[in-house]
Amino acid sequence: MRSKNYLITGGNGFLGSALIERLMLAKDCSVVAPMRTATDGFSAGVNVLPFSGLNGRNEWSEALAGVDVVIHAAARVHVMNEVVTDPMAAFREVNVEATLNLAGQAAAMGVKRFIFISSVKVNGETTTPGRAFQADDVPGPVDAYGISKFEAEQGLQQLSLATGMEVVIIRPVLVYGPGVKANFLSMMRWLHRGVPLPFGSVRNRRSLISVGNLVDLVVTCIDHPAAANQTFMASDGEDVSTTDLLRKLAHALGKTAVLLPMPVWIMKTVAVLIGRRALTQRLFGSLQVDISKNRQVLGWTPPLSLDKGLDLTVKHFLDTRKT
Repeated sequence: MRSKNYLITGGNGFLGSALIERLMLAKDCSVVAPMRTATDGFSAGVNVLPFSGLNGRNEWSEALAGVDVVIHAAARVHVMNEVVTDPMAAFREVNVEATLNLAGQAAAMGVKRFIFISSVKVNGETTTPGRAFQADDVPGPVDAYGISKFEAEQGLQQLSLATGMEVVIIRPVLVYGPGVKANFLSMMRWLHRGVPLPFGSVRNRRSLISVGNLVDLVVTCIDHPAAANQTFMASDGEDVSTTDLLRKLAHALGKTAVLLPMPVWIMKTVAVLIGRRALTQRLFGSLQVDISKNRQVLGWTPPLSLDKGLDLTVKHFLDTRKT
């Protein structure tokens, strides 16, 4: 049986690098990874190609030669402090036009399966208690990022119908894990320093996914025959409030979280006054997903528990933090 050949975009990103590391544990595959910036540490089986960035005019013939499966993880991600004058156009150029250009060339080159890392934002921004998003819900994207991901999904589904190339769509929630950045890293730093935080009475429910679980789901979708032309939500399968997440992180750090029970309405008001309205949804709103379809269709359950995923994240933070 010949080895499998993969093209992975976003190979030096948080998910892409972890995915390449996992795939290269197998002895029967090779990986092509177009990157703007070369990344050290990949094994000899990874062919890193110089790459100037995603757009609808990229030429992919060299990278796609002999490739069986494309895993498209690169994207213009959600931007908290947008600087471009036309965000929708910027998101569409990368997330829609570049995606469909790559997929079209992949189909023409005989690629069998195209796995698209989309986003829960295709479903929407919030859920109500007891009503988690499901993969087959009617989409309800709100911001430019979510809209662009939904448009890419629609284009890929149409391309699959026209060409026969199998498409798999995966919509992750917030991804954490060793090396996580942004707000998740800030939370660990605050807790490690013992900073009192006003989040002692937040009763929301949020789904998260460790990068290890997301990689495992992607790898499952590479070969599973039932994954073809399906959409899957991605989470750890355990939901948690902001308050409980901080307590779990503090426990993993060997600390006691100092969480003050400030009323949520006060914190929301302050956030709006200082121009951080978007942050209130992440801290106080609920966003849950239902991954029962993954179990039913793929027989997939997350291999890592939420607590184990947080432990691995904290261990990396402690091992690499600057003293």
